[in-house]
Amino acid sequence: RGRKSASPDEAIAAAYVAAQFQSYGLMPAPGMEGYLQTAGVVTPKLTGHAVLNAGAARVSEGDGLTLLYSSGKPVSGNLAVVPADDIANLPAGDILLIRNPGKTPLSGWWRAVRSKGVKLLIVRDSDDSRALQKRFGGQTGTAPQLDSGQNGMGGARPDLIALSDAAFAQVATANGQAVTLDLGGATLERSLITNAIGYLEGSDPSAGLILVTAHLDHLGVQPDGTIMHGANDDASGTVAVLEVAHALAAGKKPRRGILFVAYGAEEIGGLGSTYFGEHPPVPLEKIVANLEFEMIGAQDPKMAKGELMMTGFERSNLGETLKAKGAKVTGDPYPDQHFFERSDNYSLALKGIVAHTISGWAVTPTYHDKTDDIAHLDLPFMTQAIQSLIVPVKYLVNSDFRPEWKPGGKPQ
Repeated sequence: RGRKSASPDEAIAAAYVAAQFQSYGLMPAPGMEGYLQTAGVVTPKLTGHAVLNAGAARVSEGDGLTLLYSSGKPVSGNLAVVPADDIANLPAGDILLIRNPGKTPLSGWWRAVRSKGVKLLIVRDSDDSRALQKRFGGQTGTAPQLDSGQNGMGGARPDLIALSDAAFAQVATANGQAVTLDLGGATLERSLITNAIGYLEGSDPSAGLILVTAHLDHLGVQPDGTIMHGANDDASGTVAVLEVAHALAAGKKPRRGILFVAYGAEEIGGLGSTYFGEHPPVPLEKIVANLEFEMIGAQDPKMAKGELMMTGFERSNLGETLKAKGAKVTGDPYPDQHFFERSDNYSLALKGIVAHTISGWAVTPTYHDKTDDIAHLDLPFMTQAIQSLIVPVKYLVNSDFRPEWKPGGKPQ
């Protein structure tokens, strides 16, 4: 059923992974009584229709306004129009309108304004905005938070709306004026996220631990009944965690301990990894490195046969060291996509841990589509990819090597 984030289906998948960990002989992590870590989540559910007021312009949802993403709270501030497609020089403002996105995808603008503390981003309706709406299941995406009020990796996302050409032209004339976005009301839904955690004890407690991870959730069953299976994203990575755990648990006791984690709720902002980072079963300073496995079920045509990309390769000395030990990893050929910040490794990297994601074809056409099923996996490539990871992980857990960030590589 697609293991929807923070749903009973996610919990079932986590229970399965936990059972596999136990069958391999892994133990609960130190301080944990079992293999499952749960956390409460609150998600806004919109109950009305959005209305945007900008100067003399008034635009309603369904009549020129599409609400793509919402915090569940009304937004107000002054409008600043971005006059050119210069993503590096955004004007200051609570609410930004992008007049000309240029070649930068909507997701890139959304990430860029997020780092500026923008509350609301206004764009023109386009194929790009409609594709994003499809990713949200044809409905408004909302901003889940942990019970503590904490957002996922990277902080809060700004609200995002797309306007028809006529409405966009009207609103653009309100540059510098007060703008409000009224949502018409919202309630809060409560749910649980579930992480599965297994522990392989090391022989040297002073040597630290290695963290091997993936996310087990996906997009679940859509309102129209379509199942978003998520075979590549990220059942493939979860299988990698299971197989690496199986291989290492069956061999000689490693020098370093290993935590194997399958996170829940990655698809709604990395909430599973965020919670893990705030409530680790071991002190974070004991974690030497984190390898996340994400979407390893397809070969990237841009890379050599059997090769995998490591996000943020240039940020630390981990990738080059593993490559020297035979790992088939290379740099990210899609720097404009900012993949380093888009997977659970980022939650740990923000805590200072050298953490990277290893992927196959990260821009595969099946991404967040109903075609991401077993029939569209390249199983020989996936098998080879998993096998190629065993030796590098064995090196990490049995050596004295401690990876370090390069100057400017550690995210802030």
